[in-house]
Amino acid sequence: MQTREDIFNILRDALVELFELDPARISLDSNLYQDLEIDSIDAVDLIDHIKRQTGKKIAADEFKSVRTVNDVVEAVYRLVNSPA
Repeated sequence: MQTREDIFNILRDALVELFELDPARISLDSNLYQDLEIDSIDAVDLIDHIKRQTGKKIAADEFKSVRTVNDVVEAVYRLVNSPA
């Protein structure tokens, strides 16, 4: 079982690696689209990266509702901690 903090750290590392973002810009309150300038294609890359890390895929419909880094952390937390 992963904690929310573990998921945040993995997500922050992914955002830095995939999109060359400054880690200091990434907080739980960061808006993916406005603060971090993630576009829809980047979001697909991020979903794919999460799938490779967790072995589970976030549904595109669920990802449409995320706006902040914390929203992604919560979605991944529910995904990895849900019964199979």
